[in-house]
Amino acid sequence: MGPINLGLLGLGTVGSGVVRLLEQNKAIITQKLGQPLNIKRILVRDLNRPRQVAVDPALLTTDPETILGDPDIPIIVEVMGGTGTAREYILQALSRGKSVVTANKDLLALYGKELFDAADAHGADLLFEASVGGGIPIIRPLKECLAGNRIRQVMGIINGTTNYILTKMSREGRDFNDVLKEAQSLGYAEADPTSDIEGDDAARKMAILASIAFGTRITYPEVYREGIGRLSSHDINYARDMGYAVKLLGIAREDEDGIEVRVHPALVPLNHPLASVSDVFNAIFVEGDAVGETMFYGRGAGSLPTASAVVGDIIEGARNLQHHDRGRISCTCFYDKPLKPIGAIITKYYLRLVVVDRPGVLATIAGIFGEREVSLASVIQERMLGDLAELVLITHRVREKNVREALEVLGSLPVVKEIASVIRVEGGEAR
Repeated sequence: MGPINLGLLGLGTVGSGVVRLLEQNKAIITQKLGQPLNIKRILVRDLNRPRQVAVDPALLTTDPETILGDPDIPIIVEVMGGTGTAREYILQALSRGKSVVTANKDLLALYGKELFDAADAHGADLLFEASVGGGIPIIRPLKECLAGNRIRQVMGIINGTTNYILTKMSREGRDFNDVLKEAQSLGYAEADPTSDIEGDDAARKMAILASIAFGTRITYPEVYREGIGRLSSHDINYARDMGYAVKLLGIAREDEDGIEVRVHPALVPLNHPLASVSDVFNAIFVEGDAVGETMFYGRGAGSLPTASAVVGDIIEGARNLQHHDRGRISCTCFYDKPLKPIGAIITKYYLRLVVVDRPGVLATIAGIFGEREVSLASVIQERMLGDLAELVLITHRVREKNVREALEVLGSLPVVKEIASVIRVEGGEAR
């Protein structure tokens, strides 16, 4: 049998990894598939730019139509990124009945509905394992392996940059800005790290995961997000002393009241599997009604880890072509379900307050919390310089709206000098 031809859109970090992996494991892939895979054309912006991987210059083109309009290329691999031109090319490919493999989380988190509807309309595959978690298999497990489960929650560390920063802050007691500069020098953080630091990157990934897990359409702007820029080494140290690690978590849950999807720093008990995920590694913790708790762990970014997921999708798309079975499992987003506002979520909270150190202050604060049904599970008080003290509180599970109302009142009291930190607590009890 002849080869199955591929058209690559992009030859950056991920695209170069795909080329390298297809060449490196050519014999294994051909044996598994029964046919060789052949890169017929590669779309690039500049024909003369230096490449990260050796390719035949004759494969390169700046004209997308030489790929999208070629009837001998049944699989398009989009690894160019962005939400403008990439969207246009994917829609063109799907409209012509071509299978599409993409690693583009930004595009799927914004325009997933449009793209999946186009794939369904034309009976084409749209495969996107690499859009979340790099080399970690999570999209296919949610769509297929766990299809018999009602998914209760998906909770994960899905941004390597922020996990590296928080790991270093915890292990070495360094401050945020210092570790960020180191991460940039090592290539773990971008020159403009805003998308990572503010939680935007993780929010895009959670929009995709929640859509699949709960069978609904969730877009990136709907995901509540907070970043790690305001975290203090004080909070990380207090958390560790109380039996917690601080992580930037993506959380998606469903109950009878609706769906919550959020990204923010959280205290995680040290005995929880996510607490031990360090440096640039990612992990996604899934709970289903039948399978119980399971976790997927590995490298969430990088050229070859991401290429691993892309090539896996290429092979799946090729098999579907061989068996005339394309479009078998699309997004699986069948329902319209309500999203909870952040004020409606129920969890525990870590609070750090700077207060005047005198008798009666703690009783006043506890009373204000009590009036709003916020129950305190633990209280630590530390003397500061002068007449000030630091109060570190952890609440029992409570609705966020109640906590916010209490903090608004506390912020107006003369004895409360600062509400220094408010961090949610997830993952059960610390031991």
